[in-house]
Amino acid sequence: MPAPLLHIETTPALPKEADVVVIGGGIVGTFAAYYLARRGLKVALLEKGRIGAEQSSRNWGWCRQQNRDARELPMATKSLALWEEFGKESGEDTGFRRCGLLYLSNDDTELAGWARWGEFARGVGVTTHMLDQKQASEFGSATGRRWKGGVFSPTDGTADPSRAAPVIARAIMALGSSVHQMCAARGLEAKGGHVSAVVTEAGTIRTRMVVMAGGAWTSSFCRQLGIRFPQASTRASILSVAPGAEGLPAALHTAAVSATRRGDGGYTLAISGRARIDPTLQQLRFARHFVPMFAKRWRSLAPGGLEGLKNGHETLSRWRLDRPTPMERNRILDPRPDHKQIELTLERARALLPALAHTPVSAAWAGYIDSTPDGVPAIGEISMLRGLILAAGFSGHGFGIGPGAGHLVADLVTGAKPIVDPKPYHPDRLNGSVWGEVAEF
Repeated sequence: MPAPLLHIETTPALPKEADVVVIGGGIVGTFAAYYLARRGLKVALLEKGRIGAEQSSRNWGWCRQQNRDARELPMATKSLALWEEFGKESGEDTGFRRCGLLYLSNDDTELAGWARWGEFARGVGVTTHMLDQKQASEFGSATGRRWKGGVFSPTDGTADPSRAAPVIARAIMALGSSVHQMCAARGLEAKGGHVSAVVTEAGTIRTRMVVMAGGAWTSSFCRQLGIRFPQASTRASILSVAPGAEGLPAALHTAAVSATRRGDGGYTLAISGRARIDPTLQQLRFARHFVPMFAKRWRSLAPGGLEGLKNGHETLSRWRLDRPTPMERNRILDPRPDHKQIELTLERARALLPALAHTPVSAAWAGYIDSTPDGVPAIGEISMLRGLILAAGFSGHGFGIGPGAGHLVADLVTGAKPIVDPKPYHPDRLNGSVWGEVAEF
C-alpha cells in the first residue's frame, strides 16, 4: 500500500540543456534543485516515478538534532533553520513545526547514553533537557505510566512526509526551473572524463553537472558508470491511524514504539530501528563492508524475503541506454509491509497510549532505507567522473537533514562556501581505508 502523498502536476516538456540535472525527486533531490534554482541556475529535476513517492514519504517526519551522530549534527542544526526559511521564502507549507521531541525510558543504560549525548550537545550549543522521574512521568502522562527518565528537545520538530517533497518541487518550478515526473534517467554521457549529458527515457539533456540523489537506486545507477558505491537497503514497515486521539505528545519515542502526529491529526506509528534485510546480489557484493553496522544493530534486524530481488533496485545487471531499464519497470518502490511487525506495532502503541485504543488503522506501508557502511551519507563529487555529485546513503536520516544536504550540494556545485564542513560526507571515505565509526543513532 503506498504511503499517503500529495500529487502535483509537473513540467511536460524535457529541456534540451540545463546548467544542472538532478536525478531523484526525494527530499534531498528536491532541496538540492531548489537551492540551485534560487541561485539563478537552470535546473532540470528528474524523477522516474512520482515526486516524493519512495522513502521521502514513508518516514516518520522527524527533523531532529537530538541523538545525532557528531558528524551529522551540524547539518541537522542548519536544516532546522532551513526548514523554517523555506516556508517563508516560498510560501509553501511543508508541515514543519518545532513541536519538540519527547524520549521516555525505564532503561538505565539508555538514559545514561542520552545523558552523555546531552553533555556533548550542550558543548556545541544544542538545547536538550534531561528529564528526571517526576518530569518524565509528567511529560508522558498520556501513557498513564511512571518513567525513570527521558529527554525533551524543544527546538526539534517534524514536517509532513506526505507533502514536503511535492511542495518543494512546486517551488522549484516557480523559480523557473523544470521538474519531470515519470521520466527515468537511464545513464550519463561523458567527454574527457567530465559529464556531458544525461540520457533519459524521453530524450537527452546536455549538461556539465549532475547530482545523483536516487536513494536506494543509487548504487545500481553508479555501477553502470563503473563507479563502486557500497550501499545496502533495509525494509522498514510503518502504519498510520486516523485522527481522533487527544492529549498525546506531538512526537514520542520509546524503546517499544514511537508515535508522531500527522498533518491530518492522525498518528504515524513505528518501532525504531526494526527492519528486515531482503537479500540481493548487491548486498552480497558489499556484505563485508556492512559487517560492523549489522553487528551493531543485529537485535533490530531480521532476515527478509524476495522483495528486494523482485523490486530490482539493487541489481548487478548492466542496462542499455536505448532500452527500458529496471527503473522504468518499477517506477515506485512499494514493497510489502511486514504484517507481523504492523500488528506488533499497533499492539504496542495501544498498550502505551490508551487514547489510540479506538482509532482505526488508516494505512500501512513499507519503504527501503538505503545506508552506507558507516551510517553517514555520501555527499560530494565523484573523483573518477568530474561533474557528478553524489548525494545518497542517508541511512534513515535523509528527511530531517534534507534541507542542509540540498544546500551543501548547491554549495559544491556553485563553489560557494559550504554550509557545513563537507569532508565527513565525501564519498571517497567509502573506499574502505578511512571509514569512520558506525553512527550510533
